[in-house]
Amino acid sequence: MKTNPREILIYYNPDSNSDRKTIAFARSISPHVKTYSHSDANVSTTGWKGLLQKLEIEPKKLFNKALPEYQRTLKGKELDEEGWLHVIQRNPHLLRSPIAVMGNKAVLCVRPTDIYKL
Repeated sequence: MKTNPREILIYYNPDSNSDRKTIAFARSISPHVKTYSHSDANVSTTGWKGLLQKLEIEPKKLFNKALPEYQRTLKGKELDEEGWLHVIQRNPHLLRSPIAVMGNKAVLCVRPTDIYKL
């Protein structure tokens, strides 16, 4: 995915107040902010793999393990990386925090102010 180096891309849950605050903080950093709700993003497994490489974390760490759907369907499952990528692609609503990308750097914004790590 080719983007302007000053542009911030944010993958977020529009129902989350914290995620919307992250977007507000991002707009204070750059006038070039593009937002993609989890349901509209349509990120491929290859795209997720690239994001995970930028984040430098394993796929399982992206999930909100407190959600009932995660507990019911994924708790205790051991999948390989490709399996987790498919789970993320089909269930982005289970992600725990927004992901912000600027240039070659990505941040999992657990707190809205984590956007400043870009």
